[in-house]
Amino acid sequence: METLTGTARDALTSTCEEVRDGGPGDAVDGVPVGLVARPASTGQVAEVLKAAAAHRLTVVPRGRGTKLTWGLPPTSADVLVDLSAMDQVLDHAAGDLIVETQAGTRLADLQDVVGQAGQRLVVDETVPGASIGGSLSTNASGPNRVLAGTARDLLIGVTVVRADGVVAKAGGRVVKNVAGYDLGKLMIGAFGSLAVITEALFRLHPLPEVQRWVTLPVDAPGRVHDLTQAVVHGQTVPGALELDWPVDGAGTLTVLYGGKAAGVQARAGAAVSMLGADASVSDEPPAGWGTYPWRPGETGLKLTCVLSGVRDVVAAAREVGATVRGSTGCGVLYAALGRPDDVPEALARLRDVCTRHQGSAVVVDAPVAVKQAVDVWGPVHGLDLMRRVKDQFDPDHRLAPGRFVGGI
Repeated sequence: METLTGTARDALTSTCEEVRDGGPGDAVDGVPVGLVARPASTGQVAEVLKAAAAHRLTVVPRGRGTKLTWGLPPTSADVLVDLSAMDQVLDHAAGDLIVETQAGTRLADLQDVVGQAGQRLVVDETVPGASIGGSLSTNASGPNRVLAGTARDLLIGVTVVRADGVVAKAGGRVVKNVAGYDLGKLMIGAFGSLAVITEALFRLHPLPEVQRWVTLPVDAPGRVHDLTQAVVHGQTVPGALELDWPVDGAGTLTVLYGGKAAGVQARAGAAVSMLGADASVSDEPPAGWGTYPWRPGETGLKLTCVLSGVRDVVAAAREVGATVRGSTGCGVLYAALGRPDDVPEALARLRDVCTRHQGSAVVVDAPVAVKQAVDVWGPVHGLDLMRRVKDQFDPDHRLAPGRFVGGI
């Protein structure tokens, strides 16, 4: 692979208005960056990637930089494509409940725009300041996944730039599209390893008139399981069902209800009757709602399982000394481990339990030393197919090399 020669620098400098040398603050999970290009349009992103391809330079995309320590460090990062200048909501068709946005737009800013029409994108801002592109690329999701699924369920169109600089589009303003790759779903959770997302089109939902949180203390994994089953199979139609159990404190299970005031009041009342006298109702979310449980320097894990496995997964997390937070209502939990030396054994235990319950245990974020000591992604079904898809989209393996599963 060619180093950043004068010719390569000149080629990159001509692609967009802002190109500069990478600094310490641009490093991707500790890997230094050669140049930072800040394009302002899909066309400029295409020019950046064409120039990088001509000089065989590796490329790592960045939205707002809130999750650059997720996954694995890239094997190299010659060019960082900073999408923060692509921060415009391009179109909001309120009558059709559709919004089109550039990838560098902050999720919070998009919510402000569509909120003026009484609408929302039902995707949680799990990390403050997160961008649309970064949220898609890391498959970030929060409590509202119980109500509307994740971003992959709300994305109806996407524009990407391939490693060779060719612009590709898929989907559109109708929900049903057919033929070929489901390009949008391929991009979600791929950590920028297949193409650079530049624009996205989503379907929206109305903002709820009111919201109420019903919270109940829990003191045993079996209790968490029983309450989760009661809520999921009841008739109250929850918007979210979240467990929060700090390693050194009591656990709480919280159910969210949203919609018309009268209906929400009735559903929350029914939930209190079902959950027991210890349940309380609030018009504000509990502390930590919709955020991940780990702090900087800790190890964050994503634990998934079928609903019948929630009891065992929560029990195992408690046994290894982890803080647990996440959606028991759909079997997606997050755990935080504070001591790096404890991670290998704890991860092995949690991975075994999650696998037995048709799920997985993945290291989301961790110090580099921890990532070097463990298998971050764990066993992945269909890895050979994923490698073939990578070969089709990025045959020279220059996009976010090594960041994704199996070194993709």
